[in-house]
Amino acid sequence: MSEHLAVVEWSRDGHAFADNLYSRAHDWRFDGGAVVRASSAPSSVPEPQSDAAAVDPEEALVAAVSSCHMLFFLAYARKDGFVVDRYRDEASAVLGRDDRGRISITAVTLRPEAVFSGETRPDAAALDDLHHRAHEACYIANSIRATVTVEPR
Repeated sequence: MSEHLAVVEWSRDGHAFADNLYSRAHDWRFDGGAVVRASSAPSSVPEPQSDAAAVDPEEALVAAVSSCHMLFFLAYARKDGFVVDRYRDEASAVLGRDDRGRISITAVTLRPEAVFSGETRPDAAALDDLHHRAHEACYIANSIRATVTVEPR
């Protein structure tokens, strides 16, 4: 159907490597020109080897699930005749041992809040339906093993 590319680039920059004190900071480069500074999570590799200001893979995964859900939610809301003015999601992910005994993201919780305007606004049932359809369609949620829960606000 489609292919999606990212370039992940890291360099030792002449620093020692064998002592395990090398920087985990690196760049993610995307086809549209965006560059995102990334690093291991400080909870996995302590600072200063991790860059707390950078995006870590765990944060990127929860953001990808949230973003995917939002994009489908907006599309379905538009098709249903609703006008969305704002959307905010305070999403979180839990890192733990899965049923195979491996450390993985075991749960993602989305906490979306949408603000609507216009004459037609969704009631609670319509809002639940929008989130249900968005969740079912989300490519990213469909691609991971973790449980994804949507708790609209």
